[in-house]
Amino acid sequence: MDKSKCPSFFKCRGKEKVTASSENFHVGENDENQDRGNWSKKSDYLLSMVGYAVGLGNVWRFPYLTYNNGGGAFLIPYAIMLALAGLPLFFLECSLGQFASLGPVSVWRILPLFQGVGITMVLISIFVTIYYNVIIAYSLFYMFASFQSELPWKNCSVWADDNCSRSPIVTHCNVSTTMGDIIRVNKSWLSTHNLTCINGSEAYQPGQLPSEQYWNKVALQRSSGMDETGVIVWYLALCLLLAWLIVGAALFKGIKSSGKVVYFTAIFPYVVLLILLIRGATLEGASKGISYYIGAQSNFTKLREAEVWKDAATQIFYSLSVAWGGLVALSSYNKFNNNCFSDAIVVCLTNCLTSVFAGFAIFSILGHMAHISGKEVSQVVKSGFDLAFIAYPEALAQLPGGPFWSILFFFMLLTLGLDSQFASIETITTTIQDLFPKVMKKMRVPITLGCCLVLFLLGLVCVTQAGIYWVHLIDHFCAGWGILIAAILEIIGIIWIYGGNRFIEDIEMMIGAKKWIFWLWWRACWFVITPLLLIAILIWSLVKFHRPNYAKIPYPDWGVALGWCMIIFCIIWIPIMAVVKIIQAEGTIFQRIVSCCRPASNWGPYLERHRGERYKDMIDPKKETDHEIPTVSGSRKPE
Repeated sequence: MDKSKCPSFFKCRGKEKVTASSENFHVGENDENQDRGNWSKKSDYLLSMVGYAVGLGNVWRFPYLTYNNGGGAFLIPYAIMLALAGLPLFFLECSLGQFASLGPVSVWRILPLFQGVGITMVLISIFVTIYYNVIIAYSLFYMFASFQSELPWKNCSVWADDNCSRSPIVTHCNVSTTMGDIIRVNKSWLSTHNLTCINGSEAYQPGQLPSEQYWNKVALQRSSGMDETGVIVWYLALCLLLAWLIVGAALFKGIKSSGKVVYFTAIFPYVVLLILLIRGATLEGASKGISYYIGAQSNFTKLREAEVWKDAATQIFYSLSVAWGGLVALSSYNKFNNNCFSDAIVVCLTNCLTSVFAGFAIFSILGHMAHISGKEVSQVVKSGFDLAFIAYPEALAQLPGGPFWSILFFFMLLTLGLDSQFASIETITTTIQDLFPKVMKKMRVPITLGCCLVLFLLGLVCVTQAGIYWVHLIDHFCAGWGILIAAILEIIGIIWIYGGNRFIEDIEMMIGAKKWIFWLWWRACWFVITPLLLIAILIWSLVKFHRPNYAKIPYPDWGVALGWCMIIFCIIWIPIMAVVKIIQAEGTIFQRIVSCCRPASNWGPYLERHRGERYKDMIDPKKETDHEIPTVSGSRKPE
C-alpha cells in the first residue's frame, strides 16, 4: 500500500488505518512530538514540576533550619542562594531537556565526554527512589494507625517500657532504711522494695515520649543496630507494596496519566497545610511557636556565620531537585517553543514560598505542644524523621480530635512524597525510552510495572527491623555530595566546554531572542557564581564529612564501606564513559578528546521543523546507534 497517502500521524496496515495513539497510548494525536509524546496541558507540566520540587524536605527540614539559623534572618541567605545557585541551575536543566527532547542520559549528546554525568544522575535517583518510597510506606502505616478513636501513641501502652513518660523520670534518690540509715538507690531498687524517695534527693532523666517509643518499638520494631537485621516487618512491607502499586498505577501511561494524578497530589498538600495553620493559630502557645520560627527571635548576627550560608545553599540545592535528572526528563516532554524561563521562575518561587508557609503550620502546633507541656519550643522542635514521626504526632495526639488531624497530616506527607516519586520513576522510564524507543513503545506498561517491582524488592531490606539504618545510610551517602559532583560537571560541561553563549542561542531558538541585558545575570551566574558556590559546598561537605549514625548508634565498618561503595558505583560511570567515548572516537588521543568535547552529529532539536539554519545538517536523533560516536570529521564544529 502506498504509505504516502497516509497522513504523518497515521500508520497504514493493509486496509486498516490506525492512529499512533492507539498503538502507543502515551502519545496523543495532537502531540507535537509523535515519537515521545508531549504534556497534554501546560498545567500538567507545571504541577508535575512543583510536585517534584516540593517534597518532604520542605515540611520537615526547612522549618527546622530556619529556626536553627536565626529565624526570619535565615530568609536573607536563603533568597540570595536561590538567585545565585538554585534558579540558574534549574533554568539550565529545564532548557536543556526541552531543547533536545531527551532524558538525562541521551541529552549528553551535547557533550559525549560527559555522558557518565547523566548515568550518575539516574543511578543516584534509583537509590533514592528505593528509600523514598519506604518513607511513603511509613506515612501510610501512620495514616492507617490513625483510624482509631484514640491515637495509639497518645499514652504509654503495652508496648512501652519503664522509660516511657512525658515527664522526667527519677533515676536515683536517697531513701531511709529500717535501721535509720540513708542510702542512695536506683529506680529499679525503689520499685522492688516499694520505698519512697526523700524529698529533694531525686536525680532525674528525661523520659521517652509515647510517640518516640511507638515509632521505635511498634512502627519500626527497630533493632539494636545495622548488624542485627531481624525479620521483615510485615505491615511495613505491605505498606511499601501499596506505595509501589500507587506509583505504578499513576505512571502506567507515562506523563499522560501522571499529569492528571498530580492535580490532586500537588495541590492537596497546600489545602492540608492551610487547614493545619488555621487550626494551629487558634491554639494556646501558637504565637510562641511562630515567634521562635520567624518572628521576635530573629537573630541577624547569625548571618556572620558561614554555617548559615552553607545551610541556605544546601537547602536550596536539594529542595529544587536539581542534578537528579528529573528536571531534564520532565522538561523533555514540553513543546519546543514552551517558555521554560517563566516556568523555572514560577516553580522555584512556589517551592521556596511553600517551605516558608509550611513552617508556620508546623511551628504553630509545636508552640502549643510546648505550652501545655511547660517546656520551651527549643525543647520540642525536631527535624527529619523525628519531626514527622515523633514530635508532630505527639503534638497532634494532644489536640481534641487528634485522629482526624493525624490522618490529614500523614495523608499530606503521602501526597508530598508521591508526586516526587512519580518524577523519579519517570526519570528512569524516560532514560529507557531514549535508549530503547521501539521496545518502550510496545511495552511501556510492563516495563514501568517491572521497574516498580524490582525497586520494591530492593526496598525490602529497608522494612526489616534494621530498615531505618539502611534508609539513613542511603540518604547519607547517595543523596549527598554525589549530586554535587554531577551538578558541578553539568554546569562546567555545558557552559564552559559546549559554550555558554552557544547554549543561550539554543534557548533563544525556543523562547525568542532577548536583549543582552536579560542574559547578563544568567551569564554571571552560569560562568562564575553558580559553579564556585557548588564547588564551595562540595568542599565543605567533604571537610565536614562524618561517619553516619542513627539515634546515636554508630554504623559498623562494613556498613560505612557499603555506603562508600554505593556512591562510588554511581559516580564511577563519569570516568568510565569518558574513556569509552575516547576509545570509540577516531584519530590521535588529542583529536579523540577534542571530538568528544564537541556535540554529536545527532545533537539538536528533535523535530526537523525546529532546527532552522543552525542545525540544518543535523542527523536524525532517532538514529542513535549509527551516529552517537563522535569523530573528528563528523562532529559539528563550534559556531
